[in-house]
Amino acid sequence: MADVVSDIGAFMQSMGAAWLMVSLNAGPLYVALTQTASALPFFVFALPAGAIGDIVDRRKLILYTETWMASVALVLAAVTITGFITPLLLLILTFALSSGDAFETPSWRATLPELVAKEDLAAASALNGIEFNFARAIGPGLAGLVIVTAGIGAAFLLNTVSFIGVIVVVALWKRAVRRRTTPPETVTGATIAAIRYVRYSPAIRILLTRSGLVMFFASGLLALLPSLAHIVKNSPTAYGLLLGCFGLGAVGGALVMQRARARWSTEAVVGAGVAIFGLTTLAASTLRSLLALSAVMVVAGSAWIVFLSLLNVLVLNHAPEWVRARVLAISTLVFQGAIAGGSATWGAIAARRGIGAALLYAGMGTVAMAGLALFLRLSDATVDLTSWNHWRVPATVSAALPTDDDFGPVLVTVEYQVASEEAAEFLKAVRQYRRIRHLISAGTT
Repeated sequence: MADVVSDIGAFMQSMGAAWLMVSLNAGPLYVALTQTASALPFFVFALPAGAIGDIVDRRKLILYTETWMASVALVLAAVTITGFITPLLLLILTFALSSGDAFETPSWRATLPELVAKEDLAAASALNGIEFNFARAIGPGLAGLVIVTAGIGAAFLLNTVSFIGVIVVVALWKRAVRRRTTPPETVTGATIAAIRYVRYSPAIRILLTRSGLVMFFASGLLALLPSLAHIVKNSPTAYGLLLGCFGLGAVGGALVMQRARARWSTEAVVGAGVAIFGLTTLAASTLRSLLALSAVMVVAGSAWIVFLSLLNVLVLNHAPEWVRARVLAISTLVFQGAIAGGSATWGAIAARRGIGAALLYAGMGTVAMAGLALFLRLSDATVDLTSWNHWRVPATVSAALPTDDDFGPVLVTVEYQVASEEAAEFLKAVRQYRRIRHLISAGTT
């Protein structure tokens, strides 16, 4: 419940920031840069945030970031109400607010497998998507009503209040104490380990490549939606209605997603979702009726949640506990980096060629991304990545333990004696094993 309220507040803030930029007559480029300012911190901070999330207590990290975001939201509300807000200051404060979210997100997402069983992970992710998109359906419309009656500053102030529930719930959460069986890591070492893991994991590399390319083109619709709503009907309630329809469609998409996954492969469902979203972007490039655009946004929201949730579940399934927050951070980095770059690109194109042309190009690119299944196929296989300590703990004698001067890293070497007639098969197998050893940070020569 606290998360729903917080997400509603977040969407009120996002909708208010975009409409405030439109009200300041900043032009389509600045309006699109509002989304860039929201996404860019994930590109900048996600990787160190993921490393920190795997080292420190995730509960405390979430508390600190929630407090930071509430403070920035209060400053944004104050400068807006007092009339000191400018387009540049709005971008700076949006960046600062999103920076807290960027530090929190890897740890927040990594806690999901701690709360549900592995077989329930897909359903839990879908339920989380329903909650998020329910907030997306309610937040923008509520923001529109608040803006019309009390002004944009009041919407920002309500967002500030929405953080209180999550702060209280997380503060009261009794997280199980996890004892480390490995030496403590540094942020630098943990970051390098995450990059190495992704480098030697073909399944995750494919997921990240697909996500980045799709989101670069798919970002065009949401980035230009405030400007499109301003053209159709110069009212914050119209923009709130379109965002609400998008969220409503996402709720419906999450409800039917499990049934679709039971009938078709993950690849087919993701590909269909991407293609449908591209078609809705193409439709938005030509439609100028609020009613027609609302219907299009319902379909777009359904397609969005389908491919987004499945890609997220696949990343979770291919990331073991010891590196999960860092892998999710890299996933967020790619995802939000693509949104930041795409939003700036489509905003620049809209400023030069018009909003219709920008949406046309973005829609064509999104539809084309459905064809990536021909080259970069997603895996449906379930992988067990739980730790397996197959070596027994050796019995030690206290007197035989090394002194402080001798204590340190231990080098273990393994030699293989291979029959000459099996040498070729052995080399083929050990080359594959070399990749796995690198995956878990163990060297193989």
